[in-house]
Amino acid sequence: MTATQEQQQPLMMAPAADPAPLGLAGFALTTFLLSAFNAGWMTKASGLAWLGYAFAYGGLAQFCAGMWEFRNRNVFGATAFGSYGAFWIGLALYIQLVGKNLLAHLVTVPVFQKDVGWILLSFAIFNTYMLLWSTMVNAAVFAVFLTLEATEIILFIGNFAGSSGTVKFGGYVGIVTALVAWYASAAGVVNGMRGTPFLPVGKPFGMGSTA
Repeated sequence: MTATQEQQQPLMMAPAADPAPLGLAGFALTTFLLSAFNAGWMTKASGLAWLGYAFAYGGLAQFCAGMWEFRNRNVFGATAFGSYGAFWIGLALYIQLVGKNLLAHLVTVPVFQKDVGWILLSFAIFNTYMLLWSTMVNAAVFAVFLTLEATEIILFIGNFAGSSGTVKFGGYVGIVTALVAWYASAAGVVNGMRGTPFLPVGKPFGMGSTA
C-alpha cells in the first residue's frame, strides 16, 4: 500500500460509551423538580430549584448526551436528547428573560400561561412522532415518551385554560414521567456496567422491530 493510499483510508473510531443514561438522568431530575412545584409539593420552597438544573443538567448535560449519540450514529437518541436538552435551556431562558417580568404583574400572568402553553403544545407535537419511533427502541424508553406525552398535553391544556387544578394534575403525571426516566437511566447504567441485562427494559415492538 502506498503512502497516498494510506492517507485515503477512512479513520475508524471506536464508539463512545452509551450517553443515554446521562441524558435520561438529567431529564428525570429536572422534570421531577419542576413537576413537584407544579404538583404543589414545594410549599416551603421557592419552587425555582429546577431553574439552575434546566441550564446545567437537564439542559447542558442532556444536550451533550445528544451530541454523543450523533457520535454513536444513534439518530433517535441524538434527536431526543438534543431536543429536550435545548427545551430545558430554552425554557430557563424564557423564564429569566421574559417570564419573570410577566409574573411580576397580575394582569400579565395569563400572557405567561399562554406562552408556556404554546411551548408545551409545540413539544407535544414533536414528542408525538418520537413516541411512535420509541416503539423501535425498547419498552422503557417508550414508557418515558408515553408519560411525557401525557404530561405535555395536560400541562398545555392547563396553561391555555388558566386552570391551576389541571396544571397540578400535570405535575403529578410529570413526577411519574421523571420516575420512569430515572428507571430507564438506572437500567442503562447497570446493564452497561455488567455487559449483560440486569434491570429489564423490554424489547422493541414497533415498526421495523426485530423482536
